[in-house]
Amino acid sequence: MPISLGIENYKVTNVDPTAYYISEFITKDEEQSILSNIYSAPKPKWTQLSNRRLQNWGGIPHNKGMIAEKLPQWLQQYLDKIHSLELMGGNKPNHVLVNEYTPGQGILPHLDGSLFYPTITTISVGSHIVLKFLEPSDNDASLKPVFSFLLEPRSLLVLQDKLFHHYLHSIEEIKEDVIDDTIRNLNMCSTDYVKGTTVVRDTRVSLTIRHVPKTTAFKINIGTGR
Repeated sequence: MPISLGIENYKVTNVDPTAYYISEFITKDEEQSILSNIYSAPKPKWTQLSNRRLQNWGGIPHNKGMIAEKLPQWLQQYLDKIHSLELMGGNKPNHVLVNEYTPGQGILPHLDGSLFYPTITTISVGSHIVLKFLEPSDNDASLKPVFSFLLEPRSLLVLQDKLFHHYLHSIEEIKEDVIDDTIRNLNMCSTDYVKGTTVVRDTRVSLTIRHVPKTTAFKINIGTGR
């Protein structure tokens, strides 16, 4: 189904608002090009965390305002493609967070927060992942797992509304995923993934593309003598 027919054709209809899922959002050649550019980036571009490593492109989001940096063309083309889907109220995406997850790595339940326009768009490359969603309990501080999405390599996931500001999302620190009834978008995925099977993870890289509303321009004048 061509994306030009409209993003509403890719809405995940069996969960609370709002999620869109596009399988094969990019081609295999584009996937390889993205991976090549990410892994050829200078070593200082990587930030090492305890459970994964990441790259920031476009600046470092901050509550005082992100100092905007020009994005390389190999990334900008995907921001333009997402902007054409009209997901961010006319705002252009201006930041990319690249996360690398090797098998066994994940991320704890979290919300993306107020630094961003309330829309998350994520391109996955390299491997699949299962993204878990959890609901805060009314009675205590615990979290209740409610459903999952299977994110295939080369896919795009969009989260808005209640899936942005209410449900937390996480990735379990495991090396293989069971394809089961908790996965709500399985009917939108390829036939490579069958309910009841177990799929071994490879290294996945995610490109989380968002709009940071509060940005500042930063210019340095060198050699003026004044």
